[in-house]
Amino acid sequence: MCDMHYICNMPIYMDRHDVSERETAENVAQLHQQDLAIQDRFGCKGLTYWFDDKRKTAFCLIEAPNEQALREMHDYAHGKVPHRVIEVDPSIVESFLGRIADPEKAQNVELNIINDPAFRVIMVIDIQAATLKKDDLARRRDGQERLAVMLPAVLGEYGGSMVKQSNDRFLISFRSVSRAVGAAVELRKGFAGERLLLKIGVSTGVPVTEKNLIFEEAIRLAERMTMAGKEGILVSAEARELYDSENPVGLAEKEGVCCLTPADEQFITRLFDHAERSWSDINLKVDDLNKEVGYSKPQFYRKMIQLTGKSPITFIKDYRLGVALSLLNKDAGNVSQIAYESGFSSPSYFAKCFHKRYCQSPTEYLAVKSTPAIG
Repeated sequence: MCDMHYICNMPIYMDRHDVSERETAENVAQLHQQDLAIQDRFGCKGLTYWFDDKRKTAFCLIEAPNEQALREMHDYAHGKVPHRVIEVDPSIVESFLGRIADPEKAQNVELNIINDPAFRVIMVIDIQAATLKKDDLARRRDGQERLAVMLPAVLGEYGGSMVKQSNDRFLISFRSVSRAVGAAVELRKGFAGERLLLKIGVSTGVPVTEKNLIFEEAIRLAERMTMAGKEGILVSAEARELYDSENPVGLAEKEGVCCLTPADEQFITRLFDHAERSWSDINLKVDDLNKEVGYSKPQFYRKMIQLTGKSPITFIKDYRLGVALSLLNKDAGNVSQIAYESGFSSPSYFAKCFHKRYCQSPTEYLAVKSTPAIG
């Protein structure tokens, strides 16, 4: 049986089975044992699985030579072919789900019955400076370092698991939405009154969907909430529903917390999907956005202000500036090249917009960025 030090000789896959209402944890354990009995015939190795009786989903973690071999193994063993299969990194799986082997409490049980959901609460934390001036960049660096120091204690208290960390963004997994919100509130208090923009997105999901990466849908929504929302804590509709079912006081009553509706989530998803496809088009118009999202002009404007605090024109401009800033950070060209690549009609207009947004010209920012003290 695999443990946390397991070295993979073949790809590792996670599959998803949407099971019927009749299936129980014992039934799923029996199916797993049937896989293990014939796995060698297909060159596969079953590592573990997760079963969620409430949502009637099961996820298997399997080492296999390829996806086809995995499907053939399931089909031969019991005929329950997975609905979706993705390749995964076992270390990432462990970060999200806490294990890549059967839990100890199940190992001495004949069927290894595991009634352990793979459903998780996903948190994305983004910390940014108010401007790109040297002092604000230094303040952001200090804030990032302080947040990195705070997180282990906060996650230990609230049961969170760090999945990925970069300079300005942290990706965290929780089992409980109440504990995730508790951690978010505590972190926000730690940065109250500072000249930093701390944004926290909280969403929910399962590891395998129609996307290609583990927890991709939940991560993408949480990331987009930090990109779209104002400073504070933004919570998805499902996360709010779960929180409200667990607590006597609703989540909407918490200060600094903004709760999305399903319609809000759909709006954000369509908005960013279209922005990601079209940001480089210098002819992109507000009309294109509101038609794509499915709102009239007045409705679209009101929704943009409500969810992002920005007008549609400002949103497009800021989205392009974000792309340009990423290119500048990667030294992906000179200022003129980056201006055109990020959808601006001219380098001079790009420089004007950049200075207004960040209080630095692109050239000044490049000089400051290259200073060792900024990091």
